[in-house]
Amino acid sequence: MSTKVKPQAALGFIFVTLLIDIIGFGIIIPVLPKLIQHLIHGSLSDASRYGGWLAFAYAFMQFICAPLLGNLSDKYGRRPVLLASLLGFSIDYTFLAFAPSIGWLFVGRLIAGITGASFTTASAYIADISTPEKRAQNFGLIGAAFGLGFIIGPVLGGILGQYSTKLPFIAAAILALINALYGFFILPESLSMDHRRKFEWKRANPVGSLMQLKKYPAISGLVVSLILIYIAAQAVQSTWTFFTMEKFSWNEAWVGYSLGFVGVMSALVQGWLIRITIPKLGQQKSIWIGLLLYSVGLFLFAFATKGWMMFAILVPYCLGGIAGPALQGLISQEVPPNEQGELQGGLTSLMSATTIIGPPMMTSLFAYFTSKSAPVQFAGAPFMMGGVLMLLSTILVIRSFRTVKKHQIESIEEVKIESLP
Repeated sequence: MSTKVKPQAALGFIFVTLLIDIIGFGIIIPVLPKLIQHLIHGSLSDASRYGGWLAFAYAFMQFICAPLLGNLSDKYGRRPVLLASLLGFSIDYTFLAFAPSIGWLFVGRLIAGITGASFTTASAYIADISTPEKRAQNFGLIGAAFGLGFIIGPVLGGILGQYSTKLPFIAAAILALINALYGFFILPESLSMDHRRKFEWKRANPVGSLMQLKKYPAISGLVVSLILIYIAAQAVQSTWTFFTMEKFSWNEAWVGYSLGFVGVMSALVQGWLIRITIPKLGQQKSIWIGLLLYSVGLFLFAFATKGWMMFAILVPYCLGGIAGPALQGLISQEVPPNEQGELQGGLTSLMSATTIIGPPMMTSLFAYFTSKSAPVQFAGAPFMMGGVLMLLSTILVIRSFRTVKKHQIESIEEVKIESLP
């Protein structure tokens, strides 16, 4: 496969690949709580704990394997690694569809965690073909694919789930397989031979991958802020379905509609709004304004009393999505081209490490404050915790901007010195 890639065509390929992948992922969300309830013969509160540990199983394996796959993509290219990950998801969904016990769900999630490199490799792919000034906007395609996939996936899953809990998982497995076939025949390689590097085991383990992030002191503060952002985001990602079913008695269809609305908002923000806001506001303003909007949204979710309020609050919360691509673009600018795969592998390991912590923490908060033994019934406790963490991240990221600016000035001065005769 040729490594001479036309950027616009390649971005279209990677967008469609991720879109199909996210549709498959989104299909299963509305029915997962009821499937867990059925397998454990317990309450929704009990099921939420298992939901958190299922996310833990996926994240733990991804934490171990993401840097390995990221480093392999730096040596062998993005395309083969991406295709392998898509096949892994197809196997995972098949396990979920025919699981006779809760243990089978864990097996499926472990397989998906091992091969779950689609976003890692897609991020490195985008970095390969993007100019520095377009990188932040192009990273927004991941968010746009996420948004559009969530318009289709959860709504379809909610509708299919009313007929059978297995049907959404079968559909997801088929979509993942189609995605892999699409990538095999259409997706070009993005990493040129002169930008590939030797594979090193010491850089391909999760601890080594995280330690590699220390090579770039200018982004250390931003990386710490990412830790808080990832944990805070788990308040929504891990408990949304459980919270809305418990608080407002939503069924699978309404969960699907709400996530479809998230998809509409995310697609608008990531696919359109950031191309206006980032050039006008700049990366730094986009980051802290976005994080503040995330914080406001999380606090409002915690105290929502009517189902329609969740839809209204999703507007400011999703507008906070202008922060992610700007932050990712700022971090990637500090890393050379032949280490983008390693960087994205390290960031994915970081995200996985926080996902090891986040889902059990947030679902345990939900389970405790919705149990009969709780001193007060407060299903919104995870959102409250998420809002506090997001505020802390906002403060930290603003403080980090001074370090990044200093490093950029030093880099410019070094270039000027080197250019002198």
